[in-house]
Amino acid sequence: MSQGPPGPPSGLAAVSAALLAMSRHLEVRDVLKTIVASARELLDARYAALGVPDDHGGFAQFVVDGVSDAQWKAIGPLPRQHGILAAMLREGRPVRLGDVREDPRFEGWPAAHPELADFLGLPIRDEDEIIGALFLANKNCPRPHDGCGFTEDDQALLALLAQHAAIALTNARLYERSRELTIADERSRLAHELHDAVSQKLFSLRLTAQAATALVDRDPARAKDELHQVAALAAEAADELRAAVVELRPAALDEDGLLATLRTQIQVLDRAHTARVTFTGHGFRALPAAQEEALLRVAQEALHNALRHSGAEHVHVDVARRGRGAVLRVTDDGRGFDPTAVRRAGRHLGLVSMRDRASGAGGTLTVESAPGKGTEIEMEVPGG
Repeated sequence: MSQGPPGPPSGLAAVSAALLAMSRHLEVRDVLKTIVASARELLDARYAALGVPDDHGGFAQFVVDGVSDAQWKAIGPLPRQHGILAAMLREGRPVRLGDVREDPRFEGWPAAHPELADFLGLPIRDEDEIIGALFLANKNCPRPHDGCGFTEDDQALLALLAQHAAIALTNARLYERSRELTIADERSRLAHELHDAVSQKLFSLRLTAQAATALVDRDPARAKDELHQVAALAAEAADELRAAVVELRPAALDEDGLLATLRTQIQVLDRAHTARVTFTGHGFRALPAAQEEALLRVAQEALHNALRHSGAEHVHVDVARRGRGAVLRVTDDGRGFDPTAVRRAGRHLGLVSMRDRASGAGGTLTVESAPGKGTEIEMEVPGG
């Protein structure tokens, strides 16, 4: 009596579900979370994490699964690229260990960090570029006496997941870049429309005010009517400005936080301009929404000045923690200016607006520049 065809390999449905879940998302953060959760469930591990490295020894994004929000907050700042994580990113090879604590590359972890034992990690590659590090720890199974909890089959399965994770992550990045460029075009269009609409309102308001002035002595009743019209036009202009401010509010700030929002915008500017535009962010912790928006707006204004007016070859933005607050620096190697010429430079470069934003957020703004010496704009805000 012949037997029927063999059934599907064990776990195939779970792998298929994981790959489908990754392909459903377009936002980078959602893709990262799905990859981590899928990997932990698929390999039955207690903990999973995925880090996307930056160019400065840290991680641009770091997502964990299996750790509570309270515990993750207690752990503290994101890890640096050191120890086993650094080796995995540098060498581009998988790491499978029976006890991560016994490896000579192990450098410890913060007091609130969970105790990890067996460990399986793989780099995520986009062709020759390593775009992430995916790792699992503490497999939920009896520990064998002669090896780690993760097997060669686990490693092969995670390698398959990492290949598809690279595709999903690359697609998500391309989508976000496309969206940023679309948003930039839309905001530019809106700015032109706003300029035209408000300019027309202000022109009408000016003519009506002049008419009221001419009628005040010889026809007070008509002058009064004209002044009512002035008030109505001013109210319409104010409404249009308020609507524009709401529409232009940076939604990404609420979704992604200040560092990720700035990093994305600076990547777009770097591609759009001949000047090199770079970014670093370290030790930063979330601030009240009003302060983060003020920091973002000042950074945008300073970047606009540097890229449009300074002739700089390199513009750099840095955000760092300072006490309970934060400090923003925007530096360029452009032609500079004389900061003491407050009236002329203040109007031309938006310094008055930047100082108002800093003051409104409870902070301070300083400007250092000189002709031929470039410019540094620093804004500091206290913690919440």
